[in-house]
Amino acid sequence: MEIKEAQEKLKEMYLQKDKDRGVFATFTWFTEEVGELAEALLSGEKNKIEEELADVIAWAISIANLENIDVEEALRKKYNL
Repeated sequence: MEIKEAQEKLKEMYLQKDKDRGVFATFTWFTEEVGELAEALLSGEKNKIEEELADVIAWAISIANLENIDVEEALRKKYNL
């Protein structure tokens, strides 16, 4: 799956909830997921790391959607991809 496709699917699924919650509350959820990723990394359990990494990416994309940022374009600009 392309990043753009994932971003669109997450937008369809969660944008209204994210708008209702607001960007700062959404960011709070994102930071909680980063903490869970840290715990997973400490555990060394690959399946937990994979799951929490997916959550972190999904919440980061939710923030991008709230801010009308194209994630692929942002990556291209930042890292010359």
